Amino acid sequence: MSSLTQTAKSLSLLFTQPMGTKYDVVSRLVCVLFILRTVHNVYGSITCYGVVGSMNRFLELCWGWISPKKAPAPRIFKRVDKGMDPILNMMAQKLVRQGDAAKKNHCLPEVGWSFEEIEAELEELQNLDHTRWEDGRVSGAVYHGGSELLDMQTKAIGKFSVSNPIHPDVFPGVRKMEAEIVAMILTAFNAPEDGAGVTTSGGTESILMACLAAREKAAAERGITNPEIQDHSEYCSRAFYKAAQYFKIKLHLVSCPAPEYKASVDEIRRLINKNTVLLVASAPNFPHGIVDDIPEISRLATENDIPLHVDCCLGSLVMAFLKKAGFPSPYEDEGGFDFRQPGVTSISVDTHKYGFAPKGSSVLLYRNRSYRNYQYFIFPNWSGGAYASPSMAGSRPGSLIASSWATLMKMGESGYINSCRQIVGAAKKFETAILTHPSLIPHIGIIGHPMASVIAFTSTNKEIETYDIADAMDARGWHLNALQSPPAIHCAFTIPTSEAVDSLITDLIEVIEEILMQNEERKGEGEQIVQQRGKSAALYGVGGSIDHSAISQFTEGFLDTLYKA
Repeated sequence: MSSLTQTAKSLSLLFTQPMGTKYDVVSRLVCVLFILRTVHNVYGSITCYGVVGSMNRFLELCWGWISPKKAPAPRIFKRVDKGMDPILNMMAQKLVRQGDAAKKNHCLPEVGWSFEEIEAELEELQNLDHTRWEDGRVSGAVYHGGSELLDMQTKAIGKFSVSNPIHPDVFPGVRKMEAEIVAMILTAFNAPEDGAGVTTSGGTESILMACLAAREKAAAERGITNPEIQDHSEYCSRAFYKAAQYFKIKLHLVSCPAPEYKASVDEIRRLINKNTVLLVASAPNFPHGIVDDIPEISRLATENDIPLHVDCCLGSLVMAFLKKAGFPSPYEDEGGFDFRQPGVTSISVDTHKYGFAPKGSSVLLYRNRSYRNYQYFIFPNWSGGAYASPSMAGSRPGSLIASSWATLMKMGESGYINSCRQIVGAAKKFETAILTHPSLIPHIGIIGHPMASVIAFTSTNKEIETYDIADAMDARGWHLNALQSPPAIHCAFTIPTSEAVDSLITDLIEVIEEILMQNEERKGEGEQIVQQRGKSAALYGVGGSIDHSAISQFTEGFLDTLYKA
């Protein structure tokens, strides 16, 4: 109160002192507005983050001003630093693979190719040297349901290749299949009778639409013009950052403290304010496979009458069938993680992941139809007639809807239960090996308490660097995900990976033993242990010392490389 009293006295002095000209009046008004704005911002920051948290944020802001290495935006890099050249060249050699006889097509052929020529070229492109996902050596990325399912999907795509859901009168079968996809996923996640949803092109669009609907709902019902979302920082989907940038929403970042690595419920509670339009929880998060405390966050949502979105894009149907597959399901004793929680208002589910549908298939679920309607785009006065679309896209591929529908119908509940049992069973086997094998226990440990298909581990001593393990596994043909903050490696198990889990465990044990042996040999020869750092260590830094500008440059170079013909 004393600080507010002092501020009031200072403001009163501005107006009690005699004013000379009209410019004095204007300057004092500007000064008053500046002081009020500053007080408001400081008060809001302390309310949300506390005194210590506010000081830390201020110091981070100051450090960002004085340290160009911390600049996060890749757009500022007009030229890539020479120090990044070796890493970018290594990446280009790995990504830009032409094959021995592959033609470079930089313009349209003068005469169209024959079917035989195209088929031969497609065959060669398919067989370019690549990481062997077919052998289960890729973490996530390819959620393959088997060759029989793939053949059926291809036929479904062929039957509806010209279809477009924007014309439901022309393609009534596509409309029916899309509605049934939504209905089936709503049932799997225990939606109420009034539950609703839409299909989208993937998890990113599902999350974008959830954030847009929350913004529009808050604007219409509460008059919110400065929307804010409470989300967890390092471990949430990057799509929330996209939504914040695209839709002008302020994103509050909540920490996920060790050892649980769940979003801090206390911080979420502290950050909630009159402008909050959405709370977010993951089931599970991408890096570590951790499910946030959804029952507690749901209670916050209901107490404050704020929507809660559960990001189940990665978990998808594995999460839905954990209990029926014989595994513990998150928070089952407290009502579960889905629409059984009264505060959960929307859930994003990627059917192209553990639903095994073709890429480009996701579903966004809502607790009721009125909420879903806030994401609709309606333009009644267009000269071409009244126009409306349910999501970002106008025209959409009906072929993907048909293929996704066929996949759900072919798999059935029993198929998803069996796949859940196989995938999560392999993940648990891998986790158990890390926790019990004598060659692994002293050197690596599991991050948090994963419940489904993702297992993340990190080095637990100074004898072995986490990123050296990642590079050594890469050299053996494994494509695992290198993580940062903290340095770690994760494997998102799929059906192919579950079939290769024994080889994964064996190679990991051998890699650990090889690194230890190399270190001992260097010690015996009196050499300092300085290894040739691979791409993961070079990119992220050793021991988590991360140069964000280098990562931004690498990422920009990666995107440029994708378009090298």
